[in-house]
Amino acid sequence: MPGPSENENRAASPVERVLERSLVDESALGKPLSHRAATTQRSVEAYLKSGVKPRWMERVVEVDQGIAAERRRLERAYRALLAEYGRDRAAFARRWRELARTWRFPPELNALIEQHNEWYPVERRLPMNPRTGDYVPVGGRSYRRPVLGPEWVLEQFPAAPPARG
Repeated sequence: MPGPSENENRAASPVERVLERSLVDESALGKPLSHRAATTQRSVEAYLKSGVKPRWMERVVEVDQGIAAERRRLERAYRALLAEYGRDRAAFARRWRELARTWRFPPELNALIEQHNEWYPVERRLPMNPRTGDYVPVGGRSYRRPVLGPEWVLEQFPAAPPARG
């Protein structure tokens, strides 16, 4: 029969005794865990997620607000140009296409949109549609947001304005 180990022969230090007492329930019973506490995943990721909104949620709000702000800026310019050119639709169309081509969007907004389009489905853990090989729509629409550029401007505000009635 082997003898006692070296650790059993050595006396516990005062710090070890305090730690040992703090880890042991004197009654040997303890308080039972709630069902939620017993089934909740314990991980660093879960802990960090619990304290703040997920980044995908913050990002989608920033992206949507940024797109809405740019849309309002463009709408003001569109209306002003319509008022300036009045009935001269050809001149309006030429000037609007030129303006759309040279319109400056905040580069950080387009970078955020690209980041959203790349990471949102992964962070949100969206399921794939096996028929299309694409992620399923969220709330009936694609999760993707358009990168802002001349094509987007002309899609939102056509160079051929609607006929006035």
